[in-house]
Amino acid sequence: MQRYEYKVVPAPRKGTKAKGVKTPEGRFAVTIEQLLNDLAIDGWEYHRSELLPSEERSGLTGSTLNWRNVMVFRRMANSEAANEDMAAFLSPPEEDATPLARAVPDPRDVEAPKPIPAEPDEPPVKSENKDD
Repeated sequence: MQRYEYKVVPAPRKGTKAKGVKTPEGRFAVTIEQLLNDLAIDGWEYHRSELLPSEERSGLTGSTLNWRNVMVFRRMANSEAANEDMAAFLSPPEEDATPLARAVPDPRDVEAPKPIPAEPDEPPVKSENKDD
C-alpha cells in the first residue's frame, strides 16, 4: 500500500512580474508555474486545490468566516518511517491496569428494594418540661 505525506500551501493571490508576460492572467499563470516547479524539485506532486472555510477573529469578541484557496501537494512517504507509523496503528493496544467498567446487571437478576416499614400509629412521645 502506498503511503503519502501531504503539504498544503496557500494559493497565490496575485501574479508576479515576469519577463515577456504582460497580462494579469499570464503573470498569475507564471506564479502558479513557479510554485509547482519549486515544490516539484523537493519531490512534491501537485494533488489538488481546495476552497476551505477559515473562521477568524474580528474585533474583540466577533468572528468572521473567510474562504481560503489552498493547494495540496503530496509525495511518497519514507517507507521505513511510514511502516513504523502504520504498525503503531495496526498493533493491538497495550494492556494496562486501568479497571474496566462493570457490566450493568440484567433487571431480572436484581432484587427489588425492601419496602419501607410503615410508621407506627402511636403519637410521638412528648417530653415534659420542668419549667412549666
